Amino acid sequence: MVRQRGSVQPILHCFRIDTGDTARLALLGISFLLAVSFVGCKKKEANRLTPAQIHQITRDLAAAASSAAPAGTAIKLRQGTSGQQPGNTDYLRIVLKNDSPADAHCAAVAKVVQSLSSVATRNHLTQDSPTQTGDVLQFKLRHAGVPTVGIEIVMRGASVSSAAAQDSGGNVANPRLAIIIDDLGSDRVAAEAVFALGYPLTISVLPNHQHSMDIATEAHRRGFQVMLHLPMQSVANETPEARELYPGMPAPEVAAMVDQFLQNVPDAAGVNNHQGSHATADAALMDELMPVLRDRHLFYVDSRTTAATVAYDTAQDFGVRSAFRNVPFLDDVAQVAAVRKQLEMALRGAREKGEAVAIGHPHPATLQALREVLPQAQAQGVCLVPASELTH
Repeated sequence: MVRQRGSVQPILHCFRIDTGDTARLALLGISFLLAVSFVGCKKKEANRLTPAQIHQITRDLAAAASSAAPAGTAIKLRQGTSGQQPGNTDYLRIVLKNDSPADAHCAAVAKVVQSLSSVATRNHLTQDSPTQTGDVLQFKLRHAGVPTVGIEIVMRGASVSSAAAQDSGGNVANPRLAIIIDDLGSDRVAAEAVFALGYPLTISVLPNHQHSMDIATEAHRRGFQVMLHLPMQSVANETPEARELYPGMPAPEVAAMVDQFLQNVPDAAGVNNHQGSHATADAALMDELMPVLRDRHLFYVDSRTTAATVAYDTAQDFGVRSAFRNVPFLDDVAQVAAVRKQLEMALRGAREKGEAVAIGHPHPATLQALREVLPQAQAQGVCLVPASELTH
């Protein structure tokens, strides 16, 4: 089979379609690529599109995808093109849920891409070769060679309810618990106390504090997993960091801030939010953040500082390996007896759910409770693991 420009294989693979009828699927992919590539054979328009014209095309693409997609498909668009910032483009994200039989899902995907092809053809747009990251397919549409609209088609897997093996007490076999210690960066003595515990805890470091870089470097040297404790705006805006993510922040600033923070917290493998009750509830900001984390191969743990958070769901939509705190904070009450009770609840949560993510802070009471309770984990059959092992 002769490959067309852009190759059919990435499109088919990104959706993990396996119907047994590869010839039919290949024809679907080829038909779409030929339809869009045919436009490239036409004479290019001399005049560039105005921002208003590009915004209308993006709306037309969104409307076409919405009418073609199954119920429950999430479609978001961002109108980024402007005369003041010529390098920016519009953006369209389509999140397809894979909760139907393979044949039906294949037909749904084909219907969506054909709807996009019709709009592209009508507006004399050409398509770049697609790229795939996990279950995310990305490509750009161009007019006269100029990037116009960036498109992401996300294959979001349906949640699987597996009947995990349980013992007679209803506990899941081989339970795992990840404990994240937040807010490190200012106090080297507290960091040394955490290191001295001798358990595989995950160290989350605030950027731009006096000892942020030293603590992150030493934690990594000692074999601890390091995370960036990413400052985000809270609802009450209590004790804000000097720099933090906030709703309405332009996309380039989000990426630049994350990159600067990562330079200050070397060897970070993942990210969780510091505060962020306002920021993590803002869908537009999370739409800007998650591609940055994905492109830098970082996982994300939603600290869940608000019930209104959309951070975990957005991370899943963008193909970012992610998890969320699913047991209460360990030390909202920083007293040894209270923290001990929360730790015991975390161990029980791990046994009952199969896995649990807990978050605490380097308070003296928290450290003492960890010394007292963590030896019980092995006796209860709970394995302590880095946070990344519980991301999906």
